[in-house]
Amino acid sequence: MTAPSRTTPSARTGNGRWPAWVATAALLAAWEAGSRAGLLSQLFLPAPSLVLSTLMDSFRDGEMGAHLGATLLRWAPGLAFGAVPGLLLGLAMGSLPRLRRAADPLVSAVHPLPKIALLPLVMIMFGIGEASRIIIVGIAVFFPMLLNTMAGVMQVSPLYLEVAENYGARLLTRFTRVVLPASLPMILTGLRLAANVALLLTITVEIVMAETGLGALVWLSWEVLRTELLYATLVVISVLGLAINGGLKLLTRSLVPWQPHLAEA
Repeated sequence: MTAPSRTTPSARTGNGRWPAWVATAALLAAWEAGSRAGLLSQLFLPAPSLVLSTLMDSFRDGEMGAHLGATLLRWAPGLAFGAVPGLLLGLAMGSLPRLRRAADPLVSAVHPLPKIALLPLVMIMFGIGEASRIIIVGIAVFFPMLLNTMAGVMQVSPLYLEVAENYGARLLTRFTRVVLPASLPMILTGLRLAANVALLLTITVEIVMAETGLGALVWLSWEVLRTELLYATLVVISVLGLAINGGLKLLTRSLVPWQPHLAEA
């Protein structure tokens, strides 16, 4: 009698993606056919082939690459500016109940505010240059990183800490060997959320107050009614999001191999 075969999570995920790829290909084919037959307006729904050629031309002449670089130069500092303080304060609030009780009302009051609504105030304080754009991204990133880190620390079982203490582990050792590894899955989840929020706010800020960047190119494309360039820019933003999430999944898989389901989410 043979043992039942086991399907790995990665294999199940890979097989499950086929319907999505087939559906996407069928949609693009129908879109292309409708555009070529004149059933779809080229102004609102340009043919995918036209979008692809526009995308290639924009990279060839350097326009798309320049805007992509500008977006990344705002996204990365904004992510670091918000994620590092969020991580540190989240670790502290998760470990220290008094600090958590003192800071929680302020966090609860500020977190629901639309961060883009704070942009005028940030501009008054820091001017209309790159600093304001990076700071507003950092403010948005701060909260998901803080809350996930704090939740990760708080869910650590006290039993683990008691065992470490009984074995003579000092406070710093208990933190680095017990608290940090146990909360790492939630911290990485917070980082993934923060990275996506950073990209969202970067694009939004570029639409509102920038002359370069993917968001600025989206707005410019709309102003001059170059719909095919607008679609091409949206494709670049989507691919950038896929690349960011893919990189963070690899990081999660390497740092928390005992929870492989996190990298598949």
